[in-house]
Amino acid sequence: MTDENRKIWERISAYAEEVLKDIDPQKTQVSVQLDALRPVMTEIAAEKGMSLEDVFILYMDLASEAAVEAESKFQADMESGNQGFSGMANSLQ
Repeated sequence: MTDENRKIWERISAYAEEVLKDIDPQKTQVSVQLDALRPVMTEIAAEKGMSLEDVFILYMDLASEAAVEAESKFQADMESGNQGFSGMANSLQ
């Protein structure tokens, strides 16, 4: 993720935390969630000279990329110390 894209991701995420704080993402359609993010995405589109649709697509791409990064970090954390998740689980017995 480039620095510029990370700033866009963080800006949309911060906005989402505020406007979606009372929404259950498991029970709310993605289209409703994206519609709630429309104001910040419209601002970004105007600032960057992009269409709103391109900002939506960029956001979805960045969300996927962020999920991959989070999973990689989680896996690295689980495997640190050569113990791994299995070793940690076995040590709890």
